[in-house]
Amino acid sequence: MRRPAARDISSARKGSGKTTLIQKVCEVLASSRLPADGFYTEEVRQGCRRVGFDVVTLSGNRGELARIGDYFSSKKPVHRVGQYVVDISSFEQLVLPLMDRFKSTIKTINRPVCVIDEIGKMELLSQPFVLAVNKILDNPSVVVFGTLPVSRGKFLPIVEEIKHRQDVKLFNITKDNRNDILQEIVSSIQNCCTDKSK
Repeated sequence: MRRPAARDISSARKGSGKTTLIQKVCEVLASSRLPADGFYTEEVRQGCRRVGFDVVTLSGNRGELARIGDYFSSKKPVHRVGQYVVDISSFEQLVLPLMDRFKSTIKTINRPVCVIDEIGKMELLSQPFVLAVNKILDNPSVVVFGTLPVSRGKFLPIVEEIKHRQDVKLFNITKDNRNDILQEIVSSIQNCCTDKSK
């Protein structure tokens, strides 16, 4: 096992605690002085209503990923996932430079951790993102901590490929186990970061 990946409840199914878990794992990694960078996806709400998603980097930069309806109607082309219009340009401007650093990372004492939340329908509308994910997964000098959506009928080919990689460890995150599984995920990542046999 070189690179753990957490399989998570899809962003479309709220309440699993995925984003909170990602943040907690990253806090522990930072306190352990393990190098990590990447992004997570966060809901955007107006009152009690979810109106979209933002991408947030571990350093705190934020960009729009998607909004309900015609929020981005002045931007071309328009990409939709369900009721959401996806701003591919904003996503790529924020995320691709982060991922570029990991594509050619060379082996160090502790492998850096690339956080990718998530590898889902919206993000996969970006072909450069797909290429970057594949390149990072193939780099043995990087540990990837990523989230995958749970399939609800329609399979995403790249998600299925990642699930079946020999060097990937899957964790199923639910409301019931999200608090208990934290240490198991952290330990798995730490072991991958310091395993000198890989």
